[in-house]
Amino acid sequence: MLTQEQAVELFSRIRRLSSADEVEVLFSGARFALTRFANNAIHQNVEDENCIASIRTNFDGRSARAAVNQFDDATLKRAVETSEKFARVQEKDPDLLPMPTPEEAAIASDRDRPARFLEETAAITPAERAESVRQIVALADRHKLTTAGIYSTAQSLESVFNSRGLAEWHTQTLAEISITMLAGDSSGWQKLNSPDVRKLNPLQLAETAARKAVDSTHPRELPPGKYTVILEPSAALDIVGFMFWDFGGTAILDQRSFLNDRIGIKLFGDNINIWDDASHPLQAGSPFDGEGMRRRRVQLVENGIVKRVVYARGTVAKMKRSEFANKIGPIEATGHGFPLPNEIGEMPLNIVVGGSDRPRTIDQMIASTERGLLVTRLWYIREVDPYEKILTGMTRDGTFLIENGRLKNGVRNFRFNQSLISMLSNVEALGAPVRACGEESFDMVVPPMKVREFNFTEVTKF
Repeated sequence: MLTQEQAVELFSRIRRLSSADEVEVLFSGARFALTRFANNAIHQNVEDENCIASIRTNFDGRSARAAVNQFDDATLKRAVETSEKFARVQEKDPDLLPMPTPEEAAIASDRDRPARFLEETAAITPAERAESVRQIVALADRHKLTTAGIYSTAQSLESVFNSRGLAEWHTQTLAEISITMLAGDSSGWQKLNSPDVRKLNPLQLAETAARKAVDSTHPRELPPGKYTVILEPSAALDIVGFMFWDFGGTAILDQRSFLNDRIGIKLFGDNINIWDDASHPLQAGSPFDGEGMRRRRVQLVENGIVKRVVYARGTVAKMKRSEFANKIGPIEATGHGFPLPNEIGEMPLNIVVGGSDRPRTIDQMIASTERGLLVTRLWYIREVDPYEKILTGMTRDGTFLIENGRLKNGVRNFRFNQSLISMLSNVEALGAPVRACGEESFDMVVPPMKVREFNFTEVTKF
């Protein structure tokens, strides 16, 4: 991969090629390796490496970007000329700020940065991934199941350099395993990733997925209706993740957020606490945003009350001039902006959902439930009502009936129509927050949740 020293030298070359008032270069790159398996056999092993330099130039309130993945002088010159040509023909943006200095970006010292590059993860070989898959397949064979999934490893870099002296650099590793186990009329699933491969146990994930597939065979059909549900962390993540696009200043200004006119009021239950924290030990990702600003820890929801949203630098001045200025909490750059130019503004991407002072395990939640459902995961989630945050989707890969505090049997999957506001007002119990992955939303730190009156509208055919 590109080294920090090489990036510094490349940025110096790009600066010399440009006549712009300001120059910014985002370097992003990855070495990605994937072993894919299906029908109890490996059918694909791939590895690729790429690095992109995205060059932004500014001329008196005009800005544009061009990207390349080849770094010879001729290619860099063409990219700089392209960025400058497009910048000069833009309409002047009166809200475009000068690029941030290191002082404004509040760059953290190396000792304050979370260590997210693990040599053990970077060193994983195709043979080691294949051996893990062999164990997964052997377990599937023992249970007479068909398995499919992936085992991937990656090394990645993100950096921001600008002509005002900012120089941010972040590298990390990530290993990910996803396993589906299939029986004749049932399935089980597990997925997890981590910067540290030692925190993944492929065989344990496979055993859990296999147990769900075996235990949910011959699923029973239940009528639709409102049920008490226990959402495993992946299920909780995938549904709550749909609301965080709304926790940004630009979404408020555009009046496309369900938080318009709701900041500062109690929207959820007392036990709901949510914050964004890039430095959390279970999180992943860079400690700075698309402009190089340090990502701050922001309390978004406290005891059910929506407290704050996040801001990119350019959104702050717009918000202070708007009709919303005196209706919401502190308005300051929080380090959650996307690379400029963009229309989205900002978004919290390092979500941590708090647990309980007395966290309950999933087994304890089951034991305390007279009648309800255990949900492994949700999928095909879509938004029905943006302001009330009503979502629809389906359960999948392990849905179980609970009766008298015990798992009884698998049930046919349901389609749901559920308001997130209502759901997060009806959380009866929370477990301990864990790092979790899904398929519909981004990775988070989230606990399992026991929720009453979750609204299932129809039964699916599988």
